[in-house]
Amino acid sequence: MLLSPCSVAVTFLLPNDGTKCISEELHSNVVVLTDYAIHTTDEDHYPSVFLSVSGPYGNDFLSLRSVSHGNFSFTTQEAGNYMACFWVNDHYPVPGELTLTIDWKIGIAAKDWDSIAKKEKIEGVELELRKLEEVVEDIHGNLLHLKYNFAIVAFEAILQEEEAYLDLLELSEFYR
Repeated sequence: MLLSPCSVAVTFLLPNDGTKCISEELHSNVVVLTDYAIHTTDEDHYPSVFLSVSGPYGNDFLSLRSVSHGNFSFTTQEAGNYMACFWVNDHYPVPGELTLTIDWKIGIAAKDWDSIAKKEKIEGVELELRKLEEVVEDIHGNLLHLKYNFAIVAFEAILQEEEAYLDLLELSEFYR
């Protein structure tokens, strides 16, 4: 499941025999704040799950056991795909359906705007303009990232075409 660029709360079923993960492609030095809660249809049981968060190269940097709700945060060290996975302890399956609600906030959405407003003594329209300025800067950064990635893909395509052309030339020289 891929999430939106700023903040999104999602709720989905968590199977007793499987794993559910969310992931997001992030730049380096991005703040991520996450709140999560597990709910069950069976009110006699208090469900708990395992949680693992991994970085772009698959390295787990957060691993929690037997959690039912909470939060975690991190700042990305490098650009890439960050993933949070939840699963039920298969030794103690929970009767009924488990529901996972997760609110994953990144970048601008993760900022504490109330604290910023108090610290810098801004309010109303000025505060909203400040938020919009950050949104514009974030969009600009994303566009530069896309432009860079597109340039790399285009360059690789040109290299492949050139390589194919050189192979064709080499073949034609061979048959002379």
